[in-house]
Amino acid sequence: MKNALFALALAVSQNLWAETPSHFLDTYSAEAAKSQPGFSANAARGKAFASRNWGVSEKLPSCTACHTDNPRNPGRHAVTGKTIEALSPSVSTARFSDPAKVEKWFKRNCKEVVGRACSPAEKADFIQFVIGAR
Repeated sequence: MKNALFALALAVSQNLWAETPSHFLDTYSAEAAKSQPGFSANAARGKAFASRNWGVSEKLPSCTACHTDNPRNPGRHAVTGKTIEALSPSVSTARFSDPAKVEKWFKRNCKEVVGRACSPAEKADFIQFVIGAR
């Protein structure tokens, strides 16, 4: 009985820390607005960002090299061949729900693909693109 109550309490507490894609969009947009007054996330810029060939890595030239050009589709890592769940939160409901994971993957992928940390504006545009994917 104690174990069941503990498991229930743990599950409920984890959901309390879960975020939504809109939360991340709002947070990154607010950060971007500090240096770009009037900033508003734009899906077209996000799509262009994701498909741009950054020239940093021959095997990982763009986000779409692994994630495809449609965030609703699953991808495959261009180097390891590992399957990657769709980016769209309407398809993969856990996407953009865990702050630690969101930052981990932006940090890692931006460094590998873009060659630097992504700006809050780039993150907001990317999330806007992914959220709006049809």
